[in-house]
Amino acid sequence: MAQKRVPVPSARPAPRRPPEPPPAAVPKPIVRRPIAKDSRLRVLVAGASGLIGTELVQQLTAAGHTVQRLVRRPPRGEHEFSWAPDAKILDFRLLESVDAVINLSGASLNRIPWTTRYKEQILRSRVRATQALVEAMGMAASPPPIFLSGSAVGFYGDRPGETLTEASPRGTGFLADVVAEWEGAAGLAPSRTRTVFLRTGVVLAPGGGALQPLTLATRFGLGSTVGHGTQHWPWIALHDEAAAIVHLLTSSLEGPVNLVGPTAATSEEITRRLAADLHRPHVLRLPEAVVGAGMGEMGRELLLPSQKVIPAKLEEDGFVFRYRTSDEAIDAVVS
Repeated sequence: MAQKRVPVPSARPAPRRPPEPPPAAVPKPIVRRPIAKDSRLRVLVAGASGLIGTELVQQLTAAGHTVQRLVRRPPRGEHEFSWAPDAKILDFRLLESVDAVINLSGASLNRIPWTTRYKEQILRSRVRATQALVEAMGMAASPPPIFLSGSAVGFYGDRPGETLTEASPRGTGFLADVVAEWEGAAGLAPSRTRTVFLRTGVVLAPGGGALQPLTLATRFGLGSTVGHGTQHWPWIALHDEAAAIVHLLTSSLEGPVNLVGPTAATSEEITRRLAADLHRPHVLRLPEAVVGAGMGEMGRELLLPSQKVIPAKLEEDGFVFRYRTSDEAIDAVVS
């Protein structure tokens, strides 16, 4: 008996994949020239999409600088360039075509909890990104003359009763250890590159930053004194954080620079002003034990230490703050 033939569908070509965007062309090396206060620079920014990076890019552009971004995805425009900081993959030729590099890369500190794995990510994300940039600079025939590398006031640890300047020694704790390694990696940049460590404090910003969870809790009537309330929080307004970085591009400062507001404030002063601006009560108290139990090491490292940090170098260098008190900065955030 003859077998019944099964019809075979005609062959069809495999569906075409959409073409990938071509990689951005590496800009040609630029001629190095003396940098003055009014110089217009070509600036390469790592971490441009974060809270600080977004504000920084706006201010750099407004000041007439050309901004190029390092991204971890395929580039979407002529001013974007891919890199893989964990693997330390970066085209060193990029470093020959810019005047300055600003490194803001690093995993968020606001995530809860800080597990052992996440603490490793906090450290690795900062150190590996910095190493990738520094190694690329070392390979460049003409490295950029300016390197502004992210850092943090966590370097000082818990220091109640002290006034902390850039000359103050390192403190103790997880963040102090992270910052020491972070700055150590940045300090290996070529000797002809002026390197600045941006020791940033608690950034007060609308819609994000350190105030976001406090604002949410206060809106629900949970405005609270955190710990004993007398610990100093080294705050800075988002606008001034970015403006200070722009200022440092054409400054002669190098080494650690404290990016904090000029008038010290305690946590009690900050949380009470936030409650007053939101027209909400401020009657609760979060004891240190509750902060530690609820937030773990993140709360113990960020909310409970006292750090009366002053921006000694910035003020001596002539930087003018828009927000000189935490009250002014919080008023601007809430409004």
